[in-house]
Formats: sequence, C-alpha cells, structure tokens
Amino acid sequence: MRVLLVEDEEDLALAIKQVLIGEKYVVDWVSDGIQAWDCLEYQWTDYTVAIIDWLLPELSGLKLCQLLRAHQNPLPVLMLTALGQPENRVTGLDAGADDYLVKPFVMEELLARLRALQRRSPQFMPPTLTIGEFSLDYANNALSVGSNSPSHTIPLTNKEFQILAYLMQNPNRIIPGSKIRHQLWELEEEPISNVVAAQMRLLRRKLASYGCDCPIETIPSQGYRFNSCR
Repeated sequence: MRVLLVEDEEDLALAIKQVLIGEKYVVDWVSDGIQAWDCLEYQWTDYTVAIIDWLLPELSGLKLCQLLRAHQNPLPVLMLTALGQPENRVTGLDAGADDYLVKPFVMEELLARLRALQRRSPQFMPPTLTIGEFSLDYANNALSVGSNSPSHTIPLTNKEFQILAYLMQNPNRIIPGSKIRHQLWELEEEPISNVVAAQMRLLRRKLASYGCDCPIETIPSQGYRFNSCR
C-alpha cells in the first residue's frame, strides 16, 4: 500500500515515514503542496491514502484538498494540523478531508486512523489475501502455502511482501517490471533498472528453500504474472 505524505516539518515527516515503512507501507514524502499536486493530478490511483498537513508552503493543505475534490478525486485524505478548534475541524472536513488529526499526536492513533480510511478505499485489502493455495498474512508479514494443514509458513521481508501483495492483487495479469518498480519503490530511491529482477530471484530462492514452487512467472520482454492456477 502506497501513501503520499505531504509535510514540511522534516523531523515529523521522517518520524511518520519511519513508522509507516515499519507497517509495510511504501511512502512518498514531499514537503509542499505544489509537489503533492504533481504527484496526484494524474497518478492518484498509485496511492491508497494521502496524509496532508494544513499549513504547507506554495499551496496549503486546505487548498490542495479542495483542488482534489474539485477534480472529483476520491483519494482518502487524512489532514494533519496544529489548528484544533472545532471551527478549524469543520473547515478541514468541508474542504474535503476524510479525517482530521491534531498535532501533537501519538503514532498509534495515526496508524488507527489510516486503517479506518483504508477500509473506505477501493484499494483496501483484507488482513489476509488468498489466491489458490497461497495466503498472504498482512499482520505477520508471512506467506502460507498449502491448502491442507499443516501448510508452509514463510517469513518475508517488507519488499518481498510488497511484491507478492501487488501481484496477488492482480492475478493472471502481466505487470511490467517498470510498473512494479514505480509502484513499490519510493520516488527518491531511484532504484537501478534490474532491481525488480534481482528481487524476483531472491524471492524464488527463498520459496525454493521452503520446498515451494514460485507462482510468479517471468514473461519475456513483458513483465511478471502471478499464476493463480498453480
């Protein structure tokens, strides 16, 4: 799941980003409203939710939210602000924010509010995603393989989990490596062009070490496909 974080306070942004990455989110962080609009104008479907600070340089979070809704953009928005008066909350919600969190806050509350927003999102995924004999456990960062008990339970790194989740959400579709790279690596990372192929090799090697065939097929010159028939 990919989050756009729009926050100009660097220390707070880095703290939020670290917590979200620990929860298996992919996080793109920008520090002003203009950069955020560049990300959202044509590519909003890349994101599950946006976290937007109210007081931003260039284009305020309030104006950014209004702009999104004026363009009929349904992306869930959690607005962050130090402005905690009831009239401020009303203004933020009327601008199109779906939820409103007053600074300072604890990270556990931020995560709970994100989970609530995700449940309203068309991209929301249940705690466990099952395709055929493969079951992906979001809570434990693990893959279970086998329709009969006992099944193999395979621990995954965050990136292995993200790759499998993305392909399992699109079973039997060929996904180009460039699209996987764009979706699962943060904007500022600029990963090398063969990073997806390298991750696929590592994932196949891990599954093989547990005696499992990898359900991800490489389609030459096209991309990768999760084969639900395996």
